[in-house]
Amino acid sequence: MLSTIKYVVFFLIALVFAGCGASVSTLSYSMHQGSYGEINDSPAVHRATMRPYVVNGVRYYPTVVEVGTKYRGIASWYGPNFHGKKTSNGETYNMYDYTAAHKTLPMNTMVRVTNLNNGKSTVVRINDRGPFVGNRIIDLSYSAAKKIGMVKTGTAPVELEVLGFGGKVENLPGVPKRSVVLSNFAVQIGSFRRYQGAKITRNRNMLVQGRYKAVIKKFYVNGLPLYRVWLTGFRSEKEARDFIAQGLYPGAFIIRNSND
Repeated sequence: MLSTIKYVVFFLIALVFAGCGASVSTLSYSMHQGSYGEINDSPAVHRATMRPYVVNGVRYYPTVVEVGTKYRGIASWYGPNFHGKKTSNGETYNMYDYTAAHKTLPMNTMVRVTNLNNGKSTVVRINDRGPFVGNRIIDLSYSAAKKIGMVKTGTAPVELEVLGFGGKVENLPGVPKRSVVLSNFAVQIGSFRRYQGAKITRNRNMLVQGRYKAVIKKFYVNGLPLYRVWLTGFRSEKEARDFIAQGLYPGAFIIRNSND
């Protein structure tokens, strides 16, 4: 009798694992490297409209990112000083997970990162905002940086390729490419260790060109508060880029004022 029960239990467990294997085929990258961390997703993620709009006589269209989109720029990495702290989407940062911070991509976007110096690549899940340096496009976790051989150098030229959204790799043969509309862009115009400095900058830029509002965002860097001033109200990346091109704020760069 006991042997029969053991057989039934074994059979049920086998069925469970078989079912799991069939349902996570789009997450096959997780079998080749470490964890992407626990996903914090919500039904409100990715809601947007495709309607064009006009600013100062210029017609703009919502910014769209799709599976297969590629970017090039400089990558950096962050580790011990932020380990265990909260990311922008509320998760607890684990430097040993394969995650990354990006200024504009939706949270839980899956991205292949290739080091252009050595050809090494890894796959990460976006779960944070940053890096807050104008010429950098992604901030990798320690494990991801180690995987592509850039821990010692600190930075490296990389190519990013969007593989999927919602924590799933979707660039599979025969599967239609999914796209996501991005909104809520902002432009960082200042960064201060003292709140008073940020407050002065915000008050001087309360309403720029009659449409862009300055806000203060509080962050922690190396355990100390850092106050960033963002101009909000940009509905597309192109609108924000055109604003920066006016040269009103030297060193300004784009960030997305959203945790989705």
